[in-house]
Amino acid sequence: MVEKQFKVIEETGIHARPATVIVQKAGKFNSDIQIEYKGKKVNLKSIMGVMSLGISFGSDIKIIAEGSDEQEALQGIEETLTKEGLAE
Repeated sequence: MVEKQFKVIEETGIHARPATVIVQKAGKFNSDIQIEYKGKKVNLKSIMGVMSLGISFGSDIKIIAEGSDEQEALQGIEETLTKEGLAE
């Protein structure tokens, strides 16, 4: 299992469009990938799960990956968050 903390830098938080981008990226990996916010974990491959968290600007989130390609999954999600200007 690998995990990493991020701070949301997108002014509008993780709303529909960025959530869709992240969920699509997560779906490319075999590993179980979760996002944790305020102690609640949801499947990062579920758009409804991610949206249900209501992640806002300045929030601390954690990405957790576990499985055969967990390192690649975490790296891929990190690249997407950074490239899209969502989190650092």
